[in-house]
Amino acid sequence: MTPTPAAYLHVVRPGALTTVQDAGRPGWAHLGVGRSGALDAPAARLANRLVGNPPGAAVLETTLTGCAVRPDRPVVAVVGGAGCPVRVDGRPVAWGEPVRVPAGAVLEAGPAVTGLRSYLAFAGGLEPDAVLGSRSADLLSGLGPAPLGAGDTVPLGDPAKRSGPAERWGPPAAAGPAAWPGAPVELVLPVHLGPRHDWFTAPALRTLLTADYRVSPHSNRIGLRTEGPALERSRTEELPSEGVVLGAIQVPPDGRPVVFLHDHPTTGGYPVVGVVAERALAGAAQAVPGTRLRFVRA
Repeated sequence: MTPTPAAYLHVVRPGALTTVQDAGRPGWAHLGVGRSGALDAPAARLANRLVGNPPGAAVLETTLTGCAVRPDRPVVAVVGGAGCPVRVDGRPVAWGEPVRVPAGAVLEAGPAVTGLRSYLAFAGGLEPDAVLGSRSADLLSGLGPAPLGAGDTVPLGDPAKRSGPAERWGPPAAAGPAAWPGAPVELVLPVHLGPRHDWFTAPALRTLLTADYRVSPHSNRIGLRTEGPALERSRTEELPSEGVVLGAIQVPPDGRPVVFLHDHPTTGGYPVVGVVAERALAGAAQAVPGTRLRFVRA
């Protein structure tokens, strides 16, 4: 039986989309369960490090408009990822650095000024019930905690009981500003062609690797949609549904590439022209609609 948590985080303003995310639940694709997890994994890890958590502790991931939360015990927190104004009870505090939030005070991450997704980490982590070893919300499958709404509560972990030896994780960092990566002015995604690149014409493959695309406003945690030239197929028959991986570039009937992100389906029936290297996907998480996008050969 799960013990009753000592404290909760109360959601005052959920923003456009705020979810609980950790390192995800890899290893279940054979059962139809996707990976999920923080889209900007390096930002989530850095936020955790700054409050003394293990790198995979659960955090809040916001989208564009931020959120506001109120802990019912004092807690050290950090807001990082997308640049945004940060306030405690209306008072401006540092972005990207640990701040102390008193019990009952409102911590607010404002609308993103640069980038798209902010990450709120709290000393001790967040502890909603885990599903298949992860506390991440998966928007496609519905696994994990639901996207947060006003009035919701999320259990806060106890910093004194966080997993891992204290000498490894250490106390919250306090020595100078952290090196947060900026949002991409131009998103460059390295591509390994295949497994179905032979379903496209040679000119289509040249177009993929040379044309300018833009990030579509219809992008989400499932996939980054693109605006730009369509890719012409050399084969027009139906493709039986087959497994797809994180970073797969699927090409639907309109010919515009879609890069699968962390909440992607585990199978798909449209041809995958290539796969983006995982290390590049953090930039995709912070690319705002309209950002110039180029695919290059990995």
